[in-house]
Amino acid sequence: MIIINVAKVRLNRRKILTYLTGSALLYPLLHFIGYKIPKQPTYIPVNQVVPPLTGYIVTPDFVLFDRENDCWAVSRKCTHLGCKVNYHEEIDIFECPCHQSHFSATTGEATKGPALKPLPFFPVEKRDNQPYYIVTT
Repeated sequence: MIIINVAKVRLNRRKILTYLTGSALLYPLLHFIGYKIPKQPTYIPVNQVVPPLTGYIVTPDFVLFDRENDCWAVSRKCTHLGCKVNYHEEIDIFECPCHQSHFSATTGEATKGPALKPLPFFPVEKRDNQPYYIVTT
């Protein structure tokens, strides 16, 4: 049996300040060494079939393509400053309205700056019944 004498455990200002300072320095240290809390995936059901004439559906967060027995979803968030990119069907590119960066619709690669990173792709599960597609973001 362990007995703790509460009278001997005294917290003074120096101990409290030491504890708070140590705790405040722990977060930047963990951030510096690269520790990140893993992000939980979000599953977004798409309840409509992609029209065969256009081959895509535009949603607020991504554009879903279903062409030639291949499905993929491309993020609409520009990798430069986070603006929402627009898809131009006639030339098959994404264009950022803020700084006119261009991205390929099939690869996501930046073809015109100032953006340097490609647009992220999201995994797509194609199904035969509703929801017809499940996009994992």
